[in-house]
Amino acid sequence: MDIKTKVHSQKVYFCDDEELINQQTQCLEVLYDFNHTRPSEGDKRNELMQKLFAEVGENCYIEPPLQANWGINTHLGNNVYANFNLTLVDDTDIYIGDSVMIGPNVTIATAGHPIDPELRRKVAQFNIPVTIGNNVWIGANSVVLPGITIGENTVIGAGSIVTKDIPANVVAVGNPCRVLREISEHDKEYYYKDRRIEL
Repeated sequence: MDIKTKVHSQKVYFCDDEELINQQTQCLEVLYDFNHTRPSEGDKRNELMQKLFAEVGENCYIEPPLQANWGINTHLGNNVYANFNLTLVDDTDIYIGDSVMIGPNVTIATAGHPIDPELRRKVAQFNIPVTIGNNVWIGANSVVLPGITIGENTVIGAGSIVTKDIPANVVAVGNPCRVLREISEHDKEYYYKDRRIEL
């Protein structure tokens, strides 16, 4: 099995391969350009996102600075918004659906390392894809770990560490992140605690 296949196999491999390092440097070059655009250079950022990511839907906006291991393994749907300091540990695929909102300082990680210290000493790693459904909102300072799926319409509360799959249509919070409640008719009337929606 060649190194590119191993990276996406979900099996343990050693990530000190020179070919991988060279490919990753190409991503970092594009990322450097993205992060050094001026606030008025939205069109330039959009062009750079097309180079950086595997897929970019319509009307996507990512606030710099952005960090990514590869870029080419991240797939964005339509109308994705990410606030500043998004970190994509995208050593394998990250799928982000349509109309996803991501708060500041969020990390989405596909990569992990074995617990065994001997393997870690040899730079062993594994990668498992992450899938985020349509209309998900991930609150500030949250971390989504390898292999996680978050169902559509779900809200992940700020500061959550998502260690297990989260179903659709729920509010989930905490460390580890757990379902707090289902999204309900109440949420169509109140936008925050006891504050009524008046449009």
